[in-house]
Amino acid sequence: MKLDGKVAIVTGGGRDIGRACALRLASEGCAVAVNYLRSADGAERTVEEILAAGGRAFSVQGDMTRPKAVRALVERTVSEWDSIDILIPNAGGLIGRKTLPEMTLDHWRAVFDVNVTSAMLLVQAAHPFMNDGGSVTMLASQAGRDGGGHGAVAYGMAKGAIMAMTRGMAKELGPAIRVNAMCPGLIDTDFHNIFTKQEVRARIANASALQREGSAEEVADLALFLASDEASFITGACLDVNGGTIFS
Repeated sequence: MKLDGKVAIVTGGGRDIGRACALRLASEGCAVAVNYLRSADGAERTVEEILAAGGRAFSVQGDMTRPKAVRALVERTVSEWDSIDILIPNAGGLIGRKTLPEMTLDHWRAVFDVNVTSAMLLVQAAHPFMNDGGSVTMLASQAGRDGGGHGAVAYGMAKGAIMAMTRGMAKELGPAIRVNAMCPGLIDTDFHNIFTKQEVRARIANASALQREGSAEEVADLALFLASDEASFITGACLDVNGGTIFS
């Protein structure tokens, strides 16, 4: 198995891309700490699936914008499994679509915190416990490249910041730890079920080179690759998973 004996933390692991990443890493022998905020049922199902397949996992509720909760997650993981090899700071989201005239400072800060601050806090707390050869895989977005759709200025800004943070952390944490980011495009998840109209989804999918939406599992396949030794010379990269919607 590619990740036999490794230990990972996946935040936002109760649904969609986070859940798919947790299951994919576990399928290759990785022990996984699954963080969630509100998706308790999804996180528990994720852990149950991993345990039923003979893997190792536990779930921890916590708001990753709160340093105390982040430290508790890291401490629980190290207490269970001694060290950490892989981080996937997946917690994040759009929160809501707000155009510039509708934007409040509270909304702006909330979007930045849930996407960017949460990722920084996790890496800051966990990296002292990470083994050499460790890997961090950030969740950026196509929105970080193109600014996002209507009402997504704050979200696009936050995901662009994730991309810049990825490059900065790659330089700061190397050579011991690699840091990369995934930039998903239109992926069939609750995110788009909630925030993107069906006709808009169809138009974007049909305009892409592959003419379809992606799946959370396809994003998780990239997460597995970036966490593995097969990606040992890749760091500071922001990799698109968008079916050819845009090329960078």
